[in-house]
Amino acid sequence: MPSRPRSLLLALGLVLALLTGCSDSSAADRNPGDKVTRAEANVLAELLHQDFEHGGADFVVSAPYGDGAVLTLTGQIDFVRSIGHAQAVTNFADERPDDTRDIFFTPDSLWFGGVPGLAEALAAHGLPAAAYMERPMATSAEGSSSLVDVLAQLVLNLSARAGDDPRAFLNGSYTWQGQRSIDGQLAAVYSLSGGQTVAVSASDKLLLQYVTPLPDQDFEVTITLSEHGDRSIQLPTPDQTVNAADQPEVAAQLGV
Repeated sequence: MPSRPRSLLLALGLVLALLTGCSDSSAADRNPGDKVTRAEANVLAELLHQDFEHGGADFVVSAPYGDGAVLTLTGQIDFVRSIGHAQAVTNFADERPDDTRDIFFTPDSLWFGGVPGLAEALAAHGLPAAAYMERPMATSAEGSSSLVDVLAQLVLNLSARAGDDPRAFLNGSYTWQGQRSIDGQLAAVYSLSGGQTVAVSASDKLLLQYVTPLPDQDFEVTITLSEHGDRSIQLPTPDQTVNAADQPEVAAQLGV
């Protein structure tokens, strides 16, 4: 997976704490850039909490990180237990084949399956066969991180156990940007104070899409949620897993 500085993660906590958006009002008499209304502020304040209350969702995350390469995560997230499962695919603009991994993630760890050469490397070191390699989730304090860490944490952070204060969204930094269709659903689009945008279903007031730039990068990450509801995701078991911390030579050899 492509590497990016861990400084990418520095602003994510503050950015995601402010995520929210939606409107059921008519767009007829509004212009893009208008301040959110008091009713919209109430919805904005509850948006991440509603993700948590609904339990989980399907998601697609896309990051066109450079040189024609796009990393896409497609999977499910359990917001209550903070567990995600996805297929991570890197597409290249040149003749290189897609790079595909099966990943599980929590706030603390990442599991990589489908890693080329894993079986051979384990056998060469006299280790039992395993389908997944686990390593800690990289954080901003640890020096460097792969882009997959950033995307996984963005998804995990799209929920909150409680709502925000609606008054925080009435300071003029949050604006209505119009309406558009996302996967066949009418959505209201809002601009946030840090350059991010959210698109929220006009029918059920749930988050449909979040788009954010990353610090010191020239591309945006787009996260699309659908089918909100309970999810049950089972992490790989210990007998299916080799820990990268226990086998640093294997991890380094495989680039995990």
